[in-house]
Amino acid sequence: MSYIEPNITEDTAPMDHFPIFIATRTARIIVSGGGDAALAKLRLLMKSSARITVFAADAAPEIAQWHAARKLTLVPRAMDYGDAVCAKLFYGANEDAVEDARTAHLAMTCGALVNIVDNLHDSQFITPAIVDRDPVTIAIGTEGAAPVLARAIKADLEERLPQNLGTLARIGKTFRDAAFALPFGRARRDFWRDYYFNTGPKAVAEGQDSVLPALQKLLDSHLSKTARAGHVAFVGGGPGDPELLTLKARRALDEADVVIYDRLITPEILELARREAVMIDVGKEGFGPSTTQERINDLLVEHAQGGAQVVRLKSGDATVFGRLDEEIDAIDAHGIGWHIVPGITSASAAVAALGQSMTKRGRNASVRFLTGHDTRGFADHDWRTLARTGEVAAIYMGKRSARFIQGRLLMHGADRHTPVTLIENASRPNQRVVETTLAALPDTLDAAQMSGPALTFLGLAPRAALALAPTLSAQEFA
Repeated sequence: MSYIEPNITEDTAPMDHFPIFIATRTARIIVSGGGDAALAKLRLLMKSSARITVFAADAAPEIAQWHAARKLTLVPRAMDYGDAVCAKLFYGANEDAVEDARTAHLAMTCGALVNIVDNLHDSQFITPAIVDRDPVTIAIGTEGAAPVLARAIKADLEERLPQNLGTLARIGKTFRDAAFALPFGRARRDFWRDYYFNTGPKAVAEGQDSVLPALQKLLDSHLSKTARAGHVAFVGGGPGDPELLTLKARRALDEADVVIYDRLITPEILELARREAVMIDVGKEGFGPSTTQERINDLLVEHAQGGAQVVRLKSGDATVFGRLDEEIDAIDAHGIGWHIVPGITSASAAVAALGQSMTKRGRNASVRFLTGHDTRGFADHDWRTLARTGEVAAIYMGKRSARFIQGRLLMHGADRHTPVTLIENASRPNQRVVETTLAALPDTLDAAQMSGPALTFLGLAPRAALALAPTLSAQEFA
């Protein structure tokens, strides 16, 4: 078991640009250039409270008009030494590479951060697409790679966010000090969630004069509430693709104070938790390093008894091979509340990769979910039934037990040519499908050198026409 910083994983790609919001009140911003590129930047910069100076020997008429209206200062010449003294930001918008390089150098010698329009390589910062619901500001960046995508996301958010969001935020800002009367953490979050998504919008609809009284009444009701008891949500994290999480699972992660997660939970799913949440890795690995079940039980009880809303995040579906009953028994013994949020089990995602159904009329009317090993070692099953023609089984954690499974099935009369398909990293970008037979199963696995989680389907082969996922056959390893 180990503690990690929230949402930071070794597999997360580093950001080349870290998003921040720079204070612009009394700040000085310089723009060099007076054409279309400068106009585009100025229309955005003029939304700020910064003091803007434009250097341009031949400025567009709009810039001259803004100067006359005292919205900015226009200096009708090229930028020179010392012109960027005390400037926080500089924009090179000359639409000339040589002049942009010259003026950017002048700005950097004065300590300003430099942005050169359409020149990501030589820029020290980039300007994101912005959704403005003052004081709510949403910045969208693609690290300069896809401005068209950033604009599309901006347009989508503009449609989704109500225009009165800024009004709610401005009123809420004036009430911030009063809300400090609530205990830090969940109590305050519950109050503000109630305000922004329930009480606030209703009050705004009745008129702005109704909002502050409604806010005070809401605060009084929250102050009189007793602290919410600790609770555990057993959440199925699905096979790995964050888009396969249920809406209920997403909501549980958003509300969690503590997330206790398994080894197979992907970094993309962990990113969905709140940044303030305590993230605890209790990964287990078959025949490898593991956090004991007793320790996991203790962690659930410890954090829930402390009043935390705990998410026990399990790969796939929490009710399938997840030792769920043991954890429920542990928290039940301490009178802690809990609920289960089902998830998509790996078998469902894996069989989708094959383009197959787990049951088929005339072939099999049932399917078995098996584990390759349990707490005592390789797991035993009804091999005689499984060896019959037409039987289908989804075998979890079957990589290390492949030779054992093969031997038991062949011993009970299974056809050596029974199709077997292995799906590694089901639903993830690096998903891989390996097709083989019962006779070749162990050798195929050895040659495939699978390092990710894999599910074995006995009795199923990929649909012949399926060419969506990379597929390797046993013959390729011969």
